[in-house]
Amino acid sequence: MQTLLPVVLSGGSGTRLWPLSREKYPKQLLPLIGEDSLLQATIRRIEGLAGIRLEAPMVVCNEEYRFVIAEQLRLMNIAGTILLEPVGRNTAPALTLAALAAMREGGDPVLLVMPADHVILDTAAFQTVVRKGMALAAEGAVVTFGITPDSPETGFGYIQSGAAFGEGGACHIARFVEKPDFATAQAYLDDGSYLWNSGLFMLRASVWLAAIATCRQDILAACRAAWDQGSTDGEFLRVGKEAFAQCPSDSIDYAVMERIAAGDNALPSGVVIPLAAGWSDVGAWDSLWQVLPKDAEGNVSQGDVLLHDCRNTLVMSGGRLVACVGVEDVVVVETPDAILVVHKNKTQDVKKIVDSLKREGRPEGQLHRKVFRPWGWYDGVDAGDRFQVKRIVVKPGAALSLQMHHHRAEHWIVVRGTAQVTRGDTSYLVSENESTFIPLGTRHRLENPGCVPLEMIEVQSGSYLGEDDIVRFEDVYGR
Repeated sequence: MQTLLPVVLSGGSGTRLWPLSREKYPKQLLPLIGEDSLLQATIRRIEGLAGIRLEAPMVVCNEEYRFVIAEQLRLMNIAGTILLEPVGRNTAPALTLAALAAMREGGDPVLLVMPADHVILDTAAFQTVVRKGMALAAEGAVVTFGITPDSPETGFGYIQSGAAFGEGGACHIARFVEKPDFATAQAYLDDGSYLWNSGLFMLRASVWLAAIATCRQDILAACRAAWDQGSTDGEFLRVGKEAFAQCPSDSIDYAVMERIAAGDNALPSGVVIPLAAGWSDVGAWDSLWQVLPKDAEGNVSQGDVLLHDCRNTLVMSGGRLVACVGVEDVVVVETPDAILVVHKNKTQDVKKIVDSLKREGRPEGQLHRKVFRPWGWYDGVDAGDRFQVKRIVVKPGAALSLQMHHHRAEHWIVVRGTAQVTRGDTSYLVSENESTFIPLGTRHRLENPGCVPLEMIEVQSGSYLGEDDIVRFEDVYGR
């Protein structure tokens, strides 16, 4: 029985879903639909796939997300592989690394390549087409899935299907086309042979490596060099940073699929299978509104929300009460440090706000107020001139690095659990309702020796309070 390896590409930043999605905590890590994050939902989508032997999933991601992704897999009781990209180089190099990793022990599984940030509502329909694609991919074809369009969408690329490829609805790929204008999109819809390009692929690992060798030998050479310089770091697979940084950036479509569609005889057959399964790339707030359940007036609300005389709105509250009266076709998103109000027809322009935040050096474009770390998380509760207040939660058995600050002192107040504190050459326990002081320039470490989360309030004071004022001496997480 041929083996199927799910490969989840988790490299996007999702800037059009700001302020929920941010550069260092992007949309695939968020539970936008249901309790699972989009990443977790992507992995669950192939659970219970009948008649196919599944390997544990492989997630290809940026180093920034490694600990959050590891935690999300742990919560699913999945021991998958996490392959780290030192820098982003688009999907073709990411898939090349995944194929090299898949064949490292002599195997040649079929790879099911899935973006981590898409939504598919009908899992049964998706699994049906995966089983169809599995048979074709096992025989050496490069399979992609085209979404059956229901509107003249200008935000997607298209795949034109050609002659039938055997039975089961598969067709040869006639061509890939770029995002069209409205009139062209309407013509594609009327034609009936065009499908939305989903970014989903199935092919054997060896088939991809042969194809990328034919089309982009420079990408393959850089990825092989990076792989040869790589190492295993606990649950993470690392590749050589300098070698991978030399890799050209290119997408799967541009690097290989367009040449397959053009009929290059040196390449394998390209096949597209139609998919009608409630797919969305959730590329902006209007597309999220489309896939979420609505009330009788077309409204979607999440969190502490009150609506009166509103229609076709999307309102999300991250904590505070949000009340809307008499609005229509509007998106309102509240988070602890930012509020977005945008007309549904302008949601693609949210990216311009993120670009402005970057130019101004503001943190709201990169980080949430609540920041996840491998040991737990912290929330920036308040800040002012020469002080900052954080709520810190440390997981049972976890420890922060042994560190020192040049510009700030810290006061720690334990509100739940017990803290093991290292300060200079001494080590001691701090219990609930007790506090301690870490002077500027003193080596220190915070640990949770207990079996419940350690919750504490940290008050920082000093001339500079940035996160880069950390000198680490020891760190179990390799930072």
